[in-house]
Amino acid sequence: MNDLVHQHTALDESDLEWLHLLVSEWQLLSDLSFADLVLWVPTSDGTRYVSVAQMRPNTGPTSYQDDMVGHLVPRGRRPMLDAAHDEGRIVREGDPEWREEVPVRVESIPVRRESRVLGVIARNTNLLTVRTPSRLELTYLQSASDLAQMIAAGAFPFPGQQVDMDASPRVGDGLIRLDADGVVQYASPNALSAYHRLGLAADLVGHHLGETTAELAPARGPVDEALVKLASGWAPREFEVESGENGVIQLRAIPLKPKGVHIGSLVLLRDVTELRRRERELITKDATIREIHHRVKNNLQTVAALLRLQSRRMDSAQGREALNEAVRRVGSIAIVHETLSQTLDERVEFDDIADRVLAMVAEISPGKVTGRRTGRFGILDAEVATPLSMVLTELLQNALEHGFGPGEQGTVEVSAVRGGGTGEEGRLMVVVQDDGCGLPEGFDPQRAGNLGLQIVRTLVEGELGGTFDMVPAPERGTRVVLDIPVSAEKA
Repeated sequence: MNDLVHQHTALDESDLEWLHLLVSEWQLLSDLSFADLVLWVPTSDGTRYVSVAQMRPNTGPTSYQDDMVGHLVPRGRRPMLDAAHDEGRIVREGDPEWREEVPVRVESIPVRRESRVLGVIARNTNLLTVRTPSRLELTYLQSASDLAQMIAAGAFPFPGQQVDMDASPRVGDGLIRLDADGVVQYASPNALSAYHRLGLAADLVGHHLGETTAELAPARGPVDEALVKLASGWAPREFEVESGENGVIQLRAIPLKPKGVHIGSLVLLRDVTELRRRERELITKDATIREIHHRVKNNLQTVAALLRLQSRRMDSAQGREALNEAVRRVGSIAIVHETLSQTLDERVEFDDIADRVLAMVAEISPGKVTGRRTGRFGILDAEVATPLSMVLTELLQNALEHGFGPGEQGTVEVSAVRGGGTGEEGRLMVVVQDDGCGLPEGFDPQRAGNLGLQIVRTLVEGELGGTFDMVPAPERGTRVVLDIPVSAEKA
């Protein structure tokens, strides 16, 4: 719609925003009217109309099989559009049009904003299935007529009340028509069923909806007065009512002021009991999963503390060092579980984990070695993050212990590049490079018996399904390259 308005019309941004607000609401008018809606806006030169939006009803057959958006119609071709636009009134005159052997009743509703008419809504009703209307259909049509008059007067939609139509109740979910005092004139079967779910034993017609709703909801003191007001339809609001363990209904109130005077309200409602129950279950499951990760982290920290305590009691320097290495390995896994305990899913931002592993390993540096990270790991699944944190710990520890001597200065850099792939797959390239003494003569990283390198090979090739290589750095030191398949990153 933005492109069509900017290309063909003279409307400004505030006018366009009003049209967006209307289009976000007009599914309601379409469903109440059992009719298709097409929004026509005059072009800049005033010689034609361009259709910028279209809506089909969920409550009846469509009048248009084709998409009308983008069509241009000269002035004079459709006199009802001209009359509605020029005179600012709803035009219903004329006989039904025949489209592909289908009779269609056409009406034109001016779209007013303040003192100006921005465009015209063509309301097209398929008359092929017309029959004697029921009470429900008569209520729908009367409500549609009231809304059409409000659109023509510039009183609908309501400014500042942007509605999410995917989440809001719709006409078919349940509809209640109130009079000016908030008394129910009509309640659709779905609306009555929703109130029965709340615990209502009687009919709704003839009862004050606000007072009835407040009686069904748990007592909340002063809030009851606000609930009575909301359910009476005096203001355009969306809210929910929960009645203990019985049920939850979502309501949306729409005041009706077709001639500037409040004559009543429409209340759309939906039974969301099952939806809210499932949401609570998901919240409970998420909380349970986070608690499990938190407890695993605590247990791993306890294990690390026991190992650290044991290392202090050992006389063998080699044994102490082995236990200290185990402490760092356990600590790297604990960092992942701590991060998972703070998220709602099994995905983590690995950059923070990499920085913490880098800081943890740097504590054991035999000299003044500086560690830094470049690039971005991004968001990783937990099954990738856990082994990758251990791999990173081993590589950093190996670089610090074997690349630099006591008191020697240097740098260890971890760089990460996230690359695209096909479908849901991507690649993560990780490079750990130091400027230390480099690899010994004849060193083969694929056959070396060092425990740390064995762990790296096993995790990278076996668990992560990637590749691992260790080569001399271009100038000085050692360069380790990891190429790992990962899921495509999601925001």
